[in-house]
Amino acid sequence: MTTTATAAAPAAADPTPEQLVRTVIDLRPRLVAAQAETEERSFYSPELHEAFRAAGLYRVLQPRRYGGLELDLVTFARLQIEMARGCVSTAWCWALATSHALQVASYFPQAAQEQIFGSGDFRCASVAAPDARAERAGDGWRLEGTVRYCSGIPYSTHFLGQALPAHLPRAEAAEHVLLYVAPRSEWTMLDDWGDTLGLRGSGSQSIRFDDGWIPAEFVVEDLNMVAVDVSDGTPGLALHGNPLYVGRALAPFTISLGALAVGAGYNALDEFEHQMRTRKTPAPPMVPRIADPDYQRWYGTALGKLATAEALVIRCAEEHMELCARTAAGGPPYSEEDEKRIGVVAREAVVQVWAAVDEHLLRNVGSSALKAGQRFERVWRDLTTIAGHRNTGFRETTFRRLAQLHLGLVGGGAA
Repeated sequence: MTTTATAAAPAAADPTPEQLVRTVIDLRPRLVAAQAETEERSFYSPELHEAFRAAGLYRVLQPRRYGGLELDLVTFARLQIEMARGCVSTAWCWALATSHALQVASYFPQAAQEQIFGSGDFRCASVAAPDARAERAGDGWRLEGTVRYCSGIPYSTHFLGQALPAHLPRAEAAEHVLLYVAPRSEWTMLDDWGDTLGLRGSGSQSIRFDDGWIPAEFVVEDLNMVAVDVSDGTPGLALHGNPLYVGRALAPFTISLGALAVGAGYNALDEFEHQMRTRKTPAPPMVPRIADPDYQRWYGTALGKLATAEALVIRCAEEHMELCARTAAGGPPYSEEDEKRIGVVAREAVVQVWAAVDEHLLRNVGSSALKAGQRFERVWRDLTTIAGHRNTGFRETTFRRLAQLHLGLVGGGAA
């Protein structure tokens, strides 16, 4: 299964953050209506892709130098929340094809960025696990292997990944991970997504490299994407002059996870409200749910917890930008402890969302809303999958690592 990417020309007048948010809100009825077919296809439609492209939604984090909007992470978080409120799978697929402009623009040299961003048509899925093997081949590198869970890949023009050097023993190679960007011509998307519990429409197919080749400038050796040291700056900061491109990489992804969860929570709340307005209580006296004090309490409790989770996510995005600005200004650099703290807080937003939906909405929405294919049932499946995501699973070990860093005990235990 393949898709065809269309070239994107910069808009005559760049949209503002507020205009982009309004665009996504206006698209929400279409997103809700298309949820079933998005799951069936395993990614959103070409028509929605074109709507996103025309609105500039793929350009949010791309450098202005190459036709991007060069907006901040706060705006991106807001957009993810609003899109997931319409369709969680669509938001996941779009976000993970859009967000990795941040890493490419930060860590790769100008020679690479000129080629990668130069056409103005850029979307890029990414996976941190080094599932591919890389071998030097003339003035470039050969790539072999299958990479799983490439969320956002159906409409991606590129893939950002990590690979193990093939000439080193595996244990040694793990200490010398290389970061690479591969254009779509060098990999094949497999038709292997859509049978998970949730996020069935998130476009998380695998890709396979069979003798793929990329030029040397598309590779950064000895750079692990989840543990980037930015204390000496980055190529992106020097090239673009924007602190946006001097941040660490893992915090933005965890913030995205939190933002998508918050949007999913509001999605569930919207459907719960619909049920309140259209159905009666299940036991006598059978009155409209909207007038029942218990339904009002359940709704209000969930709304409060979701608002708390949203505030956590937005604050994490703001702090990320503040740390980037501090680093760019020559202050204390954005550290691993800073990143772990942001990640801890963003994951707690996911926990808060799960509590709101599971404890107050799921238990009271009624069995008819949980039939296969119903909006609430689909959102619940999506949230279950988010709650079980690998990143969410780092919660306990990150608590320990944060303590080690904060107390000066680095090396005192496994990270």
